[in-house]
Amino acid sequence: MLFNQVSGQSFKLQFENLIFKKDTGRIQQFLEKWEKTDSNDPELFIANFNHCMLKSKMQVVTPKQDPNNKNVLQNLNKNTTEEELSDFILGTIYYEPVSLSIGFGWISKGIEKHPDRLDMRFEKIRMLGEIEDYENFIAEIIKTIDYSNVNKNKWIWTDGKALDNPREFMLDSIEDYQVKYDNSDSNEELEYKKRIAETALRYYPDHIESLSNLSKIFMLQERYDKALEPLLKAEKLNPEGYFVLCNIAQVYRLTGDNKNAIKYYELVLIHGEEQYKIYAQEQLDHLIRK
Repeated sequence: MLFNQVSGQSFKLQFENLIFKKDTGRIQQFLEKWEKTDSNDPELFIANFNHCMLKSKMQVVTPKQDPNNKNVLQNLNKNTTEEELSDFILGTIYYEPVSLSIGFGWISKGIEKHPDRLDMRFEKIRMLGEIEDYENFIAEIIKTIDYSNVNKNKWIWTDGKALDNPREFMLDSIEDYQVKYDNSDSNEELEYKKRIAETALRYYPDHIESLSNLSKIFMLQERYDKALEPLLKAEKLNPEGYFVLCNIAQVYRLTGDNKNAIKYYELVLIHGEEQYKIYAQEQLDHLIRK
């Protein structure tokens, strides 16, 4: 067992060195050797996934419209600076589907064999967000939350290291991924987001961010009666949470309950950061003038 761990670390370092040197000619051969030596090494699955992602990433370069309608590519020369080049050239990123599919096959198999490796799950989630496969992006997030209840958040990270505060790390990271790849508030995607929030709250009813997310979804759907319920739960968990207090005030304002809206905007003035205080005061001035 000790030999396998040391061997795995050595293979990983060699792989990283080949990637750093961009020695693409040797990488595939090296990965095949690694697989023959230790086909169950979790780092092997991640290495193959990353290799496939790098292979699949393509960029199409096209000229922007020149103000004088000239062919800008003909005007470029060896003295053209990078800043000047960026003014005239557009680069569109896309992913070649065959390598992409093979890569996802590797990381999915790795997760199946090593389900406690949270880094594998996050690598897959990150890439699904990158290629804008939103349906599978959401599905993988939900699978991760579901499994956290199975393994009681005994997550393992790179090189088999245990995580500090694994529950918080998992939930915070999922929140970050949603923010980073949140490109739409369509009805379909709001339902996807609602599923994530509801799944998280099934296991972690005290997770304030999920309560806030659920409320935001109901607000966007103009279901204000439903939006208030999770916010009031979040307030009980943290009575001084100014973000929640501000959202409660917003819901009351939108439903015409000015008395409670004023009450909560005044609480934001007490507990909020400066930008929230400025906003709350603006809303109070408007409500009081009514």
